[in-house]
Amino acid sequence: MKRAKFDLFMSLSRQRSLQVLILFGLLYVILVGLEVPFVFRNGFSLVSQDGFGTGQFSKSFVLDSEEELEEKEAPNRPLDVPLMVPNQSKAERKIREIKSPLSSLIFDGSYVNMTSNDGFSGILKSAKEAFEVGKKFWKELELYKKEVGIVESNKIEECPHSISISGSEFLGKGRMMVLPCGLTLGSHITVVGRPKRAHQEHDPKISLLREGQFLMVSQFMMELQGLKTVDGEDPPRILHFNPRLSGDWSGKPMIEQNTCYRMQWGTAQRCDGWRSRDDEETVDGQVKCEEWIRDNDTNHSEQSKASWWLNRLVGRKKKVAFDWPFPFSEDRLFVLTLSAGFEGYHVNVDGRHVTSFPYRIGFALEDATGLSLNGDIDVDSVFAASLPTSHPSFAPQRHLDMSNRWKAPPFLDQPVDLFIGILSAGNHFAERMAIRRSWLQHQLIKSSNVVARFFVALHARKDINVELKKEAEFFGDIVIVPFMDNYDLVVLKTVAICEYGVHVAFAKNIMKCDDDTFVRVDAVIKEINKIPENRSLYVGNINYYHKPLRNGKWAVTYEEWPEEDYPPYANGPGYIISSAIANFIVSEFDTHKLKLFKMEDVSMGMWVEKFNSSSRPVQYVHSLKFSQSGCVDDYYTAHYQSPRQMICMWNKLQQLGRPQCCNMR
Repeated sequence: MKRAKFDLFMSLSRQRSLQVLILFGLLYVILVGLEVPFVFRNGFSLVSQDGFGTGQFSKSFVLDSEEELEEKEAPNRPLDVPLMVPNQSKAERKIREIKSPLSSLIFDGSYVNMTSNDGFSGILKSAKEAFEVGKKFWKELELYKKEVGIVESNKIEECPHSISISGSEFLGKGRMMVLPCGLTLGSHITVVGRPKRAHQEHDPKISLLREGQFLMVSQFMMELQGLKTVDGEDPPRILHFNPRLSGDWSGKPMIEQNTCYRMQWGTAQRCDGWRSRDDEETVDGQVKCEEWIRDNDTNHSEQSKASWWLNRLVGRKKKVAFDWPFPFSEDRLFVLTLSAGFEGYHVNVDGRHVTSFPYRIGFALEDATGLSLNGDIDVDSVFAASLPTSHPSFAPQRHLDMSNRWKAPPFLDQPVDLFIGILSAGNHFAERMAIRRSWLQHQLIKSSNVVARFFVALHARKDINVELKKEAEFFGDIVIVPFMDNYDLVVLKTVAICEYGVHVAFAKNIMKCDDDTFVRVDAVIKEINKIPENRSLYVGNINYYHKPLRNGKWAVTYEEWPEEDYPPYANGPGYIISSAIANFIVSEFDTHKLKLFKMEDVSMGMWVEKFNSSSRPVQYVHSLKFSQSGCVDDYYTAHYQSPRQMICMWNKLQQLGRPQCCNMR
């Protein structure tokens, strides 16, 4: 009986299992029938190749240090394939090839009156001559044999391990000792000299005087200088060491140290006889300022006596005290040694440490390619030793990293939101490379929605032009304007930027900046998008009612600018105009109606003013975040940034997600 019941139970279980399997089979057939048409309609692109989607399973990419950010390549798109945007037609995805790096800007010199004395005719005469010379230079470049360039670029430059020159040789070389490969850790320079006696100075730079007064001044300057970056400007001062024996505004002998880049001085470090505080940072364990006897230290001996009696009472051992005078005296021989440490420069005079000056961001030892001594000093001899025998950037072109990752993305066959023209000089290899490695890596530029190009005129040196042409052909981001470079003709590069932005890039808006300007591309785009699309715009750090300087370095004569005020104009390091304004400028240039002024930012203000009065109104947008002098918080653009600062700012922008300055001051 039990056996029969068990068999009946097993039979029913088998029937139920079979029914469940049949049910599952029917469901599977139904699901497959629904899925196959869906897959064929939508394609296989929804299926991940490695079995995982790119959403919640993707791992975030975080950099731990600036070194990692510098070394690791970002997963950029291939350079020969543009970024594909969904639902674009084939025509929209087409790449436009720009074959020649030469600008199509043509200067017609036939209409220039070479005998005219008009204030604006002077720049036209210079432009005519510069374009004629540039045309000749470009023809020579076209005919130049590539083999010659290869041989020249492979030459190995040898630098001496030490250099020694006498005072007469130093004077004959313009009071400058050339350090061909710069300095390195452990390098030292010894100067034997004698300060001159104080002389009357009626217009001293280090003190204020009333009219008719004079001051007795004795001072000299020892400077480590870099290569000159811009014609018409002083070379960068990597170290400025300025002992002032007499004549300082404080009335005391003192030593001032500083740095200077593109005519912008940093914060001075002044040593006036007081030892640096104990809580102040040291340089390689040395204090920044040592103590010396000040002229008015009348209670110095009394303090010493009191300290001696106190030490006797408490039982301390007697220490030998040294009272050092100011390290330099008029008409007294001195031996000064400047050495390069791990954290900064150290100055010893007559065997005693005097000052230490920490390295500042943007200035490197290898950049110190010259030592100058000027002022009230007679130099007996200069000796430099432990110098590097090779230099990573001895020739300017060695700054270049010939890697495909730095090549410019291709032009798409469609208008771009913003075209950025970057003014540069032929020998600014390091500046261009720093920009390629920093803000040109922004995704808006990599996707070709924003396009940037360097605008460079021809250099006076043939070898620079040869390397420039190679650089332009490799990276594809240089537009060569065919005239001989001249600071007064920078305005022609600005016209070339407008011409390229209108006729080649088909840009909605055009930005001009310099090669020492760091640009936050996304912030600039957001600022532009605040303005209605149907409005012409002029955006930047705008100056109103500025007057021409009639004397000094930047003097403008009444013939050059007869009016008392400039028109409103945005500072040159970074500003944006709409395509309508750029098109107007190019049209005026082609018909010989465009007035050219040697200050290109003022010229742009003059052109915009004319457009504003003759065409539709222009919306002027002023913002201090387009920084004219250095870097400010939450900047849109930052001016006077060295190549190293460019990389530093980009690293901070990527790591922190917000703008932060790398201030050399």
